[in-house]
Amino acid sequence: MLAPQTIALFFTVALLAVTAYFLLGSVPLLTLQHDNPVDSRFIRSFYITYFRIAFGVAIATATSYAIAGRWGFATGAAAIAILTWVLRKKFITQMDHMASQIQAENEEAIPAFQKLHKSAIAINTTQLLTILCSLGFF
Repeated sequence: MLAPQTIALFFTVALLAVTAYFLLGSVPLLTLQHDNPVDSRFIRSFYITYFRIAFGVAIATATSYAIAGRWGFATGAAAIAILTWVLRKKFITQMDHMASQIQAENEEAIPAFQKLHKSAIAINTTQLLTILCSLGFF
């Protein structure tokens, strides 16, 4: 039987892997022009997938740390889960709105969608760095 701290470390590495994988996958998507509905739908589905997986892994990480009695880490992982849930609602709603604006050929929608995409990457990078830094305290 694995020790609770070993399980918590496993889920921390899983959260790190999920965050890094989707960060590395989202940066090349910046090369898309974002000027047609296919681009925006693809990026939206990419982020929906990320948010779902990251939320589930963050919940598992928080739970495993709570079982291991590492309340600071459990709180941090729970904060990542909550942030992921909030960002999913915010970003996907905004992406949907901007996608309809792109279809309506609103010139301001494309730069706004690109800015939103860059914001998601910046937040994802911050999460990745936070998780990496936390490993030093494990």
